[in-house]
Amino acid sequence: MSRGNDYISVAVRRRVSLRAAYLYEYCLFPDAETFFGCEIDHIISLKHGGSNAETNLAYARPACNRNKGSDIASMDWDSNQVVRLFNPRTDIWSEHFQLSGNRIEPLTIIGIMTVRILRFNDDNRLDERDYTFYE
Repeated sequence: MSRGNDYISVAVRRRVSLRAAYLYEYCLFPDAETFFGCEIDHIISLKHGGSNAETNLAYARPACNRNKGSDIASMDWDSNQVVRLFNPRTDIWSEHFQLSGNRIEPLTIIGIMTVRILRFNDDNRLDERDYTFYE
């Protein structure tokens, strides 16, 4: 149910889905291989000043979206710096991540924070993810 300005029309949801080619934009898992369906994620949440513009929306796997929540960054305690999370509209996936079997391995500090917060490599995610989908 809509809470006012968070409603995203069916037409916009369809365009976001088509733009992503039905691959979840954070983990690249194919939508056709899951029973949970997609969610449209606000990359920058409304509470942080994001909008419903298509440039701020991502085709997201429910597990990724729920783990991300409204987070836009995380703390890297090794460097005492706040590091933003991966943004599928402005970042190139392969610059921040690589596949190693069924694991998504981070290549950058942005990748490290995103893998940790979105919990890409939790046991249940590894069990579900079959690396052959990525070949």
